[in-house]
Order: sequence, then C-alpha cells, then structure tokens
Amino acid sequence: MTKSELIARLAEANPHLFQRDVERIVSTIFDEISNALARGDRVELRGFGAFSVKRRDARVGRNPRTGEAVKVESKYVPFFKTGKLLRDKLNT
Repeated sequence: MTKSELIARLAEANPHLFQRDVERIVSTIFDEISNALARGDRVELRGFGAFSVKRRDARVGRNPRTGEAVKVESKYVPFFKTGKLLRDKLNT
C-alpha cells in the first residue's frame, strides 16, 4: 500500500473529513516518526510495532559490477520490529 492509497482509504472510512485534512494528518504522523528517529528516539505503536535506529559499523564491501573492494562508512539505519498483535494477525 502506498501513502496515497492509505490516504484514500482513510478518507473513505471517514467521510466527515476532507481528503486534504487526511493527507495532512498522515504526513504529520510520518514526519513526527521521522523526526523522532532522527533524534535517536524509539517510536512504539502498541500492537503494531516499534521503530528504532541501529548503527552499522564501517566495513569493506564489494562493488557488484567490478568486484572491487569498497570502503563503506559507518551509518545509522531505521529498524522495525513487529508487535505481538501484528505478528499474531499475520500468522493466523
């Protein structure tokens, strides 16, 4: 599901809201999650899952086209761990 599909479904489920308001709400939620992760915070949505940031150490990688060794800097990557309710729903 894309962001625009999510907005369309939420707008259909809530006909009392304008689509532009639903779009603003969804964008605000995503922005707040992104900002929290950028600060290094953890975002937990009970029953759905938790977003966090993990650090990957520097390493030597390979260029898949040439096979040449390439130095990869350390970096931070987003990580998502599913909540129990979501896991149970997926595995029923």
